[in-house]
Amino acid sequence: MGLQAYLVVGALLFSLGIVCLVTRRNAVAVLMGVELILNAANLNFVAFARFGYGALDGQMFAIFSIVMAAAEVAVALALVLNLYRTIGTIDVDEADTLRG
Repeated sequence: MGLQAYLVVGALLFSLGIVCLVTRRNAVAVLMGVELILNAANLNFVAFARFGYGALDGQMFAIFSIVMAAAEVAVALALVLNLYRTIGTIDVDEADTLRG
């Protein structure tokens, strides 16, 4: 399997993530779309590193991206839980105003 196959899979993951981000109203589904986009980028980093375009740098970027995604999920889920507790729904369209 060559580099092009990995890039096609990465492009499909990225496209699915964008579609999920644009079409979903549920905050958890939006977060899943963001994770798909990050996984597509990680796949491309590792694929380029595997085929000699950056040696170990691709793996290091992928590990850094996974750590950042874990931190992002922790903060985002805390925000979603707080949104649900305050408004009573996790619909992102309902979260356009702040209530005190």
